[in-house]
Amino acid sequence: MIDVIVAGGGPTGLMLACELRLHGVHVVVLERLAEPTRQARALGLHVRSIEVMDQRGLLERFLPLGQKYETGGFFAGIGTSWPARLDTAHSYVLGIPQSTTERLLTERAIELGVDIRRGCELVGLSQDDDGVTAELAGGGTPANEGVAGGGGTRLRSRYLVGCDGGRSTVRRLLGVGFPGEPARVETLLGEMEVAAPPEELAAVVAEVRKTEWRFGTMPLEGGTYRVIVPAEGVAEDRTVPPTLEEFKRRLRDFAGTDFGVHSPRWLSRFGDATRLAERYRVGRVLLAGDAAHIHPPTGGQGLNLGIQDAFNLGWKLAAEVAGWAPEGLLDSYQSERRPVAADVLDNTRAQMELLSSEPGARAVRRLMAELIEFEEVNRYLIEKITAIAVRYDVGEGHELLGRRLRDVTLKRGRLYELTHGGRGLLLDRTGRLSVAGWADRVDHVVDVSEELDVPAVLLRPDGHVAWVGDDQRELLGALPTWFGAAAG
Repeated sequence: MIDVIVAGGGPTGLMLACELRLHGVHVVVLERLAEPTRQARALGLHVRSIEVMDQRGLLERFLPLGQKYETGGFFAGIGTSWPARLDTAHSYVLGIPQSTTERLLTERAIELGVDIRRGCELVGLSQDDDGVTAELAGGGTPANEGVAGGGGTRLRSRYLVGCDGGRSTVRRLLGVGFPGEPARVETLLGEMEVAAPPEELAAVVAEVRKTEWRFGTMPLEGGTYRVIVPAEGVAEDRTVPPTLEEFKRRLRDFAGTDFGVHSPRWLSRFGDATRLAERYRVGRVLLAGDAAHIHPPTGGQGLNLGIQDAFNLGWKLAAEVAGWAPEGLLDSYQSERRPVAADVLDNTRAQMELLSSEPGARAVRRLMAELIEFEEVNRYLIEKITAIAVRYDVGEGHELLGRRLRDVTLKRGRLYELTHGGRGLLLDRTGRLSVAGWADRVDHVVDVSEELDVPAVLLRPDGHVAWVGDDQRELLGALPTWFGAAAG
């Protein structure tokens, strides 16, 4: 039997598969598309996702293929500076297309032994006390793992995770409610060639953006541009892409010219709907990424939110598969990540209001532009957008509890260099503590850092602080909460 089936081979599903394989979990990824998509809807990694890649030793693969940016303007596009002295060793945004992120995560997943099956779509599922049966359409299934039946193929697994996007088949089959607000406005997005000279293009775009912030162009390689423009209304079916003529018409409506756009690579549309799954888990089936939440792309948070979902879920689900998970650990995935998604939905709603061209919204935007010049406001919003302000409820105590710990320099290297295996970590500057009984799940490192003024910290596999102190008895109370019973 397969341990975990992951439905969906985008960044969330691939990140989850990689995390599970670090713990030896047998993972099969089912991806409906036969070939990787050329669309790059997301264009970058925020600070917390950069840290995640560093924690797993992957960042060096991403950096040469991306561009570091230390520019503000991530909250509703309101221009401002990048805050100084963010609590991170990676104080930048990494511009990198989603297609590249997916390729790098695919390569890593294959290295780790993940079974990725393309052109293989989940169309049905059922579950019982022992596992989940997934019914598939399409190929990609080895004969020794699938059984014919019902006109397709069935796979059996202990758990299944739906990472299959905003129109999630897994969520629908589970009957999980997806309440929220429908789209009120729609935006056209695509990549295409532009005939107009760059100087003319820049001048016209600058003029239009004085009153319409959902309009713009961004140069890519080879004379291609990423173009964004408000749609005329909300399409009944957003799975149907816009035509090039629709793009041209809307460009002329706003700019008086269509810039001679031609030869599109891809065209798409997106709305400002916000929805949040009522539950992230139903028995042995869970939801992650856009399958659990959708929101406008303002602030560039969507791909990052999904990667961080996977980072939270991976080690917990692996612990459940391995049999050492303490009671409630897997359920903490929902209790920790659903509030984070709700906060993202709220901040994207607020940003969409600030992007409106209505007089009242424009007045609020002008006021917000004044407020964001205050260092505290700017820092607060950037920490929210980049997810480094996230704090999970792990109990009362030290201010570090529940927060992710930034990378710090130790006497013998860097903290994040010690986290590549996805295990727990006790960073102990006292040399008096012990993780005996949990050494198969938690590494014990005796070292010191001038950047960390605490005796010792216990880190979960996702880098969040579970305990701070110097008392062995208190540590023995914290270890079972996150790492189960001591080994016999």
